[in-house]
Amino acid sequence: MAVLFEGPEKSVCSNFCARLSPAAGVDPRFLTYVLAAAYGQGLTQSAIKQTTGIQNLDTGTFFSSLWAYPRQEEQCRIADFLDAETARIDGLVTRRREMTDLLALKRERVVELALGLEHDSHAHDMAPLKYLVEGITVGIVITPAKWYVESGGTPALRGLNVRPGVIEDSDLVRISDEGDAENVKSRLRAGDVVVVRTGQAGAAAVVPPHLAGANCIDLIVVRPGRSMAPRYLEYVLNSQYAQAHVSEHAVGSIQAHFNIGSMKKIPVPSLPLARQERIVKALDERVAGLDALKDKFQQQGQMLAERRQALITAAVTGQFDVSTASGRNNTEGISA
Repeated sequence: MAVLFEGPEKSVCSNFCARLSPAAGVDPRFLTYVLAAAYGQGLTQSAIKQTTGIQNLDTGTFFSSLWAYPRQEEQCRIADFLDAETARIDGLVTRRREMTDLLALKRERVVELALGLEHDSHAHDMAPLKYLVEGITVGIVITPAKWYVESGGTPALRGLNVRPGVIEDSDLVRISDEGDAENVKSRLRAGDVVVVRTGQAGAAAVVPPHLAGANCIDLIVVRPGRSMAPRYLEYVLNSQYAQAHVSEHAVGSIQAHFNIGSMKKIPVPSLPLARQERIVKALDERVAGLDALKDKFQQQGQMLAERRQALITAAVTGQFDVSTASGRNNTEGISA
């Protein structure tokens, strides 16, 4: 075993990166793969220190680490093998990412055609949202943390819990009964549509029945009423058309912030409830297949990433002879 790094280039060149110079007899490409394998296996954790909530690499510990490695000829063979195999896997990952992007565009096109929102040439009469729904309000915005409790109380949704068409309820904060009682206007009902104000501004999702009675923090709450189908409104607000409106009226240089006044003014198709419900049914059927295919591509991308990491680790740790091995059989079933 020996140290892989040497010389004056073994130094920290900023608060965010270090510069390494391979020791004599160490192929730079091989060293890169060794570090990738070590990171993937968590072997660098002993050199990571936690300071003020931020993880930092202890360069003294890291640079003095001892590593076992083969002679340089073997290092070059391993690096050549991994260069070829990782390039092939990266190509597959790129193609899946491109197909996922194309599916997202197709989905958006399907939604906007069904809603009559394509190319700003609207097929329906439009009216500001505030005239088509029962009410629009906002969640707790003034020092919500003062109401937080560890247990009991009332669950509360935040922007972190809301994605387009989805509410993640596995990480809800809870507020005290007193806080809930003082913020009745932001108490949720099943069928309300919550909209993110800060961060992924404009993302909208329907409140499911099991979250009825929960409260919310820094979210816009749209109460559809009797003339607006909640799922229809969800589709409209998550459309590219509505998101463009949000982007135009959002403020903030670091995180986009969308206010309730702008939400009330978004022009929305004014349609009979029965027609809204027919559109929702048709869209659910059409986008289900697109969403399933997108999920498949994303799962394949994750499998390829895991395969890439496993291949690097196996090659640099000598688990197989790269002169006879091939990674191709391990990606069968994931075609281009």
